[in-house]
Amino acid sequence: MNKNFLDFMRKFDGQKMAVGVSGGVDSVALLHWLVEIGADVVCLHVNHNLRPSANTEAQYVQDLCKKLGVECHVFSWDDEKPETGLEDAARVARYKFMTDFCHKNKIKIILTAHQADDQIETFWMNLGRGSGVYGLAAMRGMAEMDGIKIVRPLLGVFRRELQEYCDTRNIKYFADEMNDDPHYTRVKIRQNRHLVGDALGISDERVLLAIQNLGRVRESLEQDVIKLARRVVFNGRAMFGESFLFDQSPDIRLKFLGTVIQTVGGDRYQPRLKSLIGALDKLQSDCKFTIGHCTVRRLGDKILIVREGQKTSFRIRKRHYGKKYIKK
Repeated sequence: MNKNFLDFMRKFDGQKMAVGVSGGVDSVALLHWLVEIGADVVCLHVNHNLRPSANTEAQYVQDLCKKLGVECHVFSWDDEKPETGLEDAARVARYKFMTDFCHKNKIKIILTAHQADDQIETFWMNLGRGSGVYGLAAMRGMAEMDGIKIVRPLLGVFRRELQEYCDTRNIKYFADEMNDDPHYTRVKIRQNRHLVGDALGISDERVLLAIQNLGRVRESLEQDVIKLARRVVFNGRAMFGESFLFDQSPDIRLKFLGTVIQTVGGDRYQPRLKSLIGALDKLQSDCKFTIGHCTVRRLGDKILIVREGQKTSFRIRKRHYGKKYIKK
């Protein structure tokens, strides 16, 4: 069994966890590894009803769990499917089913089977978008969604090892035909990323090492940003002086603004980098605009961020806002 996986999982010894299992090779191998180390897990499978084989896959996951002695719960996404953004909608539905289950059953951790190849593909996708440190650091080993920890113990394990594990043991798994559809950017990267290694000698292992190093930089920056954001967000709104924003370094400035907007607006994700850069440009002078379900306003040297639809008045009693209006 992979040492990276074993080392990662030691911190969760004795904790009840849920694991998302689609029926693909990554999640099937993860489930078997969890059983092998004696982890206390319950399996969650979401049938998105998007492929003819969806019901067959759901039944296979149930049968596999029964064979392994693992509790299994299957959820069916029966909502009307959107014409655009189907992948994102399916992802949102999947995590909603899983986090709701965890809340009801007092489980604090969901394990997912994202692995090293997924991580590298995310890096190249974000590089193509012109992402900064946060995007190039790709997926986190641990994140949080709706109060539940999302844990990815396979980010240091390549797909080939997971596939070899299943193939040598005759463990059945399903292949998603969308994984071979070149209309998707991720698939194009998957099919062509070997060219970087062939032409330049940059191996997947070196790319993964770079991602891990960027991840450490991201964590350090994020701690600084969180401290700054806590100083200005109060009672569902934020107010600060323009120098408090513009005296920060460019990376901190962007992430600080994104963090405050996400906190006030309540979105799952921060606005994209391009949108944040545009917001900073507008904030160079008096302005008022919306971004991330927030209204942002600058008047003189003051900047105010409130949830969209709320009043953008700077007239706040000091006893209500205390020292939260940071001039510098």
